[in-house]
Amino acid sequence: MALSVVVASIATYESIRLLFLLVLIVFWLLYKGKQLLLIVLVVIFGSSSYMYFTYSIPAPSENVAVNKITWTDSYRINGSYLRGFAFGDDQQKWYVQFKIKSEQQKNDFLNESIAGKSFLIESQEILKAPLSHMYAFDMEAYIKSNGAVGQIEVQKYQFVGNEKSFVSFMAEKRFDMKQHIQSTFPHSLQSEAEALLIGSREQMPTDLQVAYQTLGITHLFAISGLHVALITLILYELLIRIGVRKESASWLLILVLPIYALLAGGAPSVWRSVSVTEIVLISMAYRKKIAMDDAFSLSIIGFVFISPWIVYQIGFQLSYLAAFSLIYSSVLLNSSSSYLTQSFMITAVCQLIVYPILLYHFYEVSISSFLANLLFVPLFSFLILPINIFLLFLTYLSTSISGFMFSMYEPIRVKLETFILYIGHLPFQLWNPMRPSLSIVFFAYLTVFFFFVCLEKRKRIIIGTITLLIPIVFMHIKPYLNSSTWISFLNVGQGDCIIIEMPYRKEVIMIDTGGLLRFEQDSWKETNEKYEVGRQIVVPFLKGRGITKIDTLVITHADADHMEGAEEVLEEIKIEQVHITPDSTQKEVMNDLIKEIRKQNIPVLEKIAGDHIESKYFQLQYIYPFDNMYEGNNDSLVLSMKNAYFHGLFMGDLEKEGEEELISSYASAIKQLTLLKLGHHGSKTSSIESFLELTEPDISIISAGYNNRYGHPHLEVVERLNRLNLPYIQTGNDGTIQVEIKKNGKIMISTP
Repeated sequence: MALSVVVASIATYESIRLLFLLVLIVFWLLYKGKQLLLIVLVVIFGSSSYMYFTYSIPAPSENVAVNKITWTDSYRINGSYLRGFAFGDDQQKWYVQFKIKSEQQKNDFLNESIAGKSFLIESQEILKAPLSHMYAFDMEAYIKSNGAVGQIEVQKYQFVGNEKSFVSFMAEKRFDMKQHIQSTFPHSLQSEAEALLIGSREQMPTDLQVAYQTLGITHLFAISGLHVALITLILYELLIRIGVRKESASWLLILVLPIYALLAGGAPSVWRSVSVTEIVLISMAYRKKIAMDDAFSLSIIGFVFISPWIVYQIGFQLSYLAAFSLIYSSVLLNSSSSYLTQSFMITAVCQLIVYPILLYHFYEVSISSFLANLLFVPLFSFLILPINIFLLFLTYLSTSISGFMFSMYEPIRVKLETFILYIGHLPFQLWNPMRPSLSIVFFAYLTVFFFFVCLEKRKRIIIGTITLLIPIVFMHIKPYLNSSTWISFLNVGQGDCIIIEMPYRKEVIMIDTGGLLRFEQDSWKETNEKYEVGRQIVVPFLKGRGITKIDTLVITHADADHMEGAEEVLEEIKIEQVHITPDSTQKEVMNDLIKEIRKQNIPVLEKIAGDHIESKYFQLQYIYPFDNMYEGNNDSLVLSMKNAYFHGLFMGDLEKEGEEELISSYASAIKQLTLLKLGHHGSKTSSIESFLELTEPDISIISAGYNNRYGHPHLEVVERLNRLNLPYIQTGNDGTIQVEIKKNGKIMISTP
């Protein structure tokens, strides 16, 4: 039943054709020998759910005439912006963006809960910039997964009052608890306490989150079944100790647990755990024992009926998949009495059941998690979590006693964190094949289920293992079977980043990494964590493509919008060597990059005209600059990429004077290009008419940000290209541009 409801929800959002999956469910039930009545009920229930969702799911709205909003508990204040979800006077949920007017107003917002506060507003629709690339954060998908109908930017707003409700009341209490943690816990322990006790990970440092992800233990900070079980046990024992009858204690827990779910942030893992516990407790209260798998199924049905869009949330997918894998693998898990063996089996079962989803959403899975979970699951579950609950309780009783306990606990916890950061940065812990297609994900799940069946029946285990490995091996080797050359011009905003993948992934060359030009501003406007193009845009693309090593990183020149993101790329992707234009390391903007390069002991080579990059497939030659003195844009490294059927030129930020020198020195060599990456983002200081007439490219690429402040590409350049009848594409308007050069020389261009 639960699976048919999930199928109906997805079919409502995507396509009615997905209801065909109900046929597969029917075949599975027939294979399992289920009664005909149950099979008919599943089909009827799934079809009825589809019709219900069709009328109840909010449709994306094109009308942004919203005059009043009331904030939900899902919001975040970062820098000078307040962003989150609010209900409009149209009764629909919107993603709303406020620009905070002053430091005082920001402090007012920070010092009290905004949930339930209502504002009269004047708003406009946020311009929909193209998706950076298919592996980048997708705002529209995020909005859909939260049941919202669109996003708006508030121009003017006026507070008009509070809308009182139980949910806003609980949001206020959760906010108070968060403030209490921040005022009583030592700073080094606050982010952990917020994550474990109220489900908030906003304060957790990025480097620590990366370490947890690498070790595959991020789930420890999602309030889940073990948290709820511990809270339930503590409350139950307290009630019994003070003389409450068992039946009354059970009913009190039934009333209290939803309140705890709201205090803990209401994430899918929280509601999954609470709802299942509620169903079990209610069945026990009526002396009708319910099977755990039935309790989970009822939990899913209720969850999806209340919030059909929840099926798109990664937390929902991972939480229920992992829980069901443990339920249906109970025979396998109970086959050994050894704690270590059982712990390893639990981790293995969970990892196998979620690995296709992890690859689809995050493009990598942790190999070290099999061992890391053996250590950290019991450590966090039976020691760190209870300690945090105990310390929170103490802070309400006595700050002096809690301060003494913190003085003993904090040094130990800091050392543990240092240890986690150390092992989290060790190499070779992640498997990053590439992002699988949905068909591969589906096939991978078929092989996982077949493998589990073989293990449970203790038959054909070798065949089951081989079957399990088929999609794993296929995903791993697929990038190395592609005979095409790929050139990707990433949409990194106002900057350059080009990735060249040679046939069979023999060589990967990256030209620039994108970056931001950061300007001085008031301290209160500074964001909690700076937006990083390298980490948010470039690295996800590389991981989504399954690129784990770059043979040559070319930094064309020392401008932030070309190289500021390089440090983040170096931290997560192996780089064999770096090429720079001569004497560019003198620039201050290069300091952090050079520091990271030296830390990793990566060779850095200065290149000038005439130097080559070794390649089996193309002649890769630098044709600029001609001297060793760095003066700026006109000392950009210019790379020529040529073979029998393709000739591309990558210009960096070369301007008019540099183009004239190329005409003078390389006129015959750069005639009639296949592809030209225009210099300096289409600025009027570049792409002079004589240069365009000589090169006469079949296609020109302009790497410039959407609606950028510089007006790139400049109108003069656009008019020049149109007058010369030279087609062009811009990353800011079209998203990441991918050029595929097939083995036979055919060229195909695609955008998201």
